Amino acid sequence: MTASGCRFYRLRTPEPVTAVSVRVDPDRPDPYPVYLAVGAGRRRMSLTPDEAWALWRCLSEAVASLGTPPDYIRTDIRPARR
Repeated sequence: MTASGCRFYRLRTPEPVTAVSVRVDPDRPDPYPVYLAVGAGRRRMSLTPDEAWALWRCLSEAVASLGTPPDYIRTDIRPARR
């Protein structure tokens, strides 16, 4: 059962098609309310809020150095409850 505050954010890359999803559950009792999954369940990671912010900062700087963002990334991602 999904908690009332739990949200999922998903996006797929075009080629090769890879799913990226993040679950945020502020009601989760443990210190890891953020859950990141890349691909078909191969790469998963639970994160504390501080770890998630640090990852966001490092990853945003790193990919910004690769050039202009691709068109598929310019989309609104609306949270889903599942």
